[in-house]
Amino acid sequence: MNRLTLATLLGVTLTISVLAGVRFGSVPLTTSQVFAALTAGDVEMHRDIVLQLRLPRILLGVLVGGGLALAGATFQALLRNPLAEPYILGISGGASVGAVTVLALGWAGLGSWSLPLAAFAGALLAIVLVFRVATATGQAMDVRVLLLAGVVVAAFFSACIAFILSVSSARTVQSVVLWIMGSLANASWQSVLLAAVYTVPAAVVLIALARPLNLMAIGEETAHYLGADVEGVKRTALVIAALITAAGVAVAGVIGFVGLVVPHAIRLLIGSDHRALLPLSFLGGAAFLTLADLIARLALAPTEIPIGVITAFVGVPIFLVLLRRSLAGT
Repeated sequence: MNRLTLATLLGVTLTISVLAGVRFGSVPLTTSQVFAALTAGDVEMHRDIVLQLRLPRILLGVLVGGGLALAGATFQALLRNPLAEPYILGISGGASVGAVTVLALGWAGLGSWSLPLAAFAGALLAIVLVFRVATATGQAMDVRVLLLAGVVVAAFFSACIAFILSVSSARTVQSVVLWIMGSLANASWQSVLLAAVYTVPAAVVLIALARPLNLMAIGEETAHYLGADVEGVKRTALVIAALITAAGVAVAGVIGFVGLVVPHAIRLLIGSDHRALLPLSFLGGAAFLTLADLIARLALAPTEIPIGVITAFVGVPIFLVLLRRSLAGT
């Protein structure tokens, strides 16, 4: 598919999802009411619905969805594995431990920042542990060792979560399960800020690394001879992709398949040139998650489905089709 055509389709899908997300919900609004709310010319209730509930949620979906897809594309490039995804380094486990600890100790009531900050701290701890284990020998980073370190760290955090839940109340367990399923329901301007602070500059840096990533796709030794700082690019890209993932998990929980399906699909459509793949992955992830969130809000309204359930229901069949096409192409 032509890159411009794909970019146009994704842009239109994102625009429609955003406009529908602002208008539709438990209180449907007309286009004129939305416009009046944005220009401070409507009733206070409509302004609160648009400015305090729906806009933060939509923007958070754009940032988290785009960030996860971009991180997934980066991990797939660095690990040279089209099935790699953003949680492969145990980041979701670390974030979950932070969130579970706050919920179990009853600290979630300390403020709107307590849960996302604890989750982000847990994700950062996972990143540090994985990279410490992967570089313990002092030699160049081996992606195979990195993957094994991610598996070990993820298993450790899973054990921590199981222990905390085993001594927690039923109410805490329910809160943890809902958080792990992923949701944008608690979106606020604070969570949008937290996601934006990490996602926006990190996305710019990753997209700027597109050329060396293209060279590394040929082979690390070849890339080195062509002038690429292989180890520097590898470390920088891995850390930045991990930070984007950590920020996304911190504010929205564990949302699966966005970072796996979206970049994989775009790679099949336009090829592996990261100069186009990375920005289009961000755009595709943003469109996918905002659309999934709209479905989560409206499918069983007024009951809201966890967005992680929607992304799994949509992502699994799409991924199976893509995997079949990919295998057929080989």
